[in-house]
Amino acid sequence: MAFNDPIAEMLTKIRNAKNAQHRYVDMSSSKIKLKILEILKLNGFIENFLVNDEMHKIRVFLRYVKNRRSILNGLDRISTPGGRRYVKHQEIPYVFNGMGLAIISTCKGIIDGDTARNLKVGGELLCTIW
Repeated sequence: MAFNDPIAEMLTKIRNAKNAQHRYVDMSSSKIKLKILEILKLNGFIENFLVNDEMHKIRVFLRYVKNRRSILNGLDRISTPGGRRYVKHQEIPYVFNGMGLAIISTCKGIIDGDTARNLKVGGELLCTIW
């Protein structure tokens, strides 16, 4: 089945797996998904991810704390294929007063909001995670 918005599909699969308290979730692979997952791993929102290049699949291992509570509380897709949202570096949102993360597609690549503010680059606001 083909999806029109692979980023929204990825976020939805992670959200559903988190709500069902699954250990991991499998999804199709793409360069943009890999870059977003790298940012999530660096910021501690997921435990790890594995890439199977032969099958073009990614397995994402979710991160939990005591009593199987997820580190992730929410994932929102901001810019969609039907409605792009672009921001300047001054307009990049602080998600939950810095506890969350904004992911932006810039001319420097896909980076998190703090890095974009430091580099003084704006771009397309892909999603927010907290």
